Amino acid sequence: MSPVKPKISIHYCSLCRWLLRASWLAQELLFTFDDELAEVALCPGLKGGFDIYVNDELVWSRQQEGRFPEAKEIKQRVRDIIAPERELGHSDR
Repeated sequence: MSPVKPKISIHYCSLCRWLLRASWLAQELLFTFDDELAEVALCPGLKGGFDIYVNDELVWSRQQEGRFPEAKEIKQRVRDIIAPERELGHSDR
């Protein structure tokens, strides 16, 4: 039996039109962690939110951080949870 792979969910404000930003980050995560993830889900919401979870663990909140994440930051935070021993190449520099 293989281990359960983590799931990422990106919750974005649909009224703010942040779908493109959410889908770009989803693509970056799927490209980087293609063998390590079960899925990346895009979850439309409201109220200016832009939150990223690994399973149920919040790894980014636009409201808490005061800005949107860079792809490099999200890749590092996701890596630290799902594969801490893994190197990310240029994203680690």
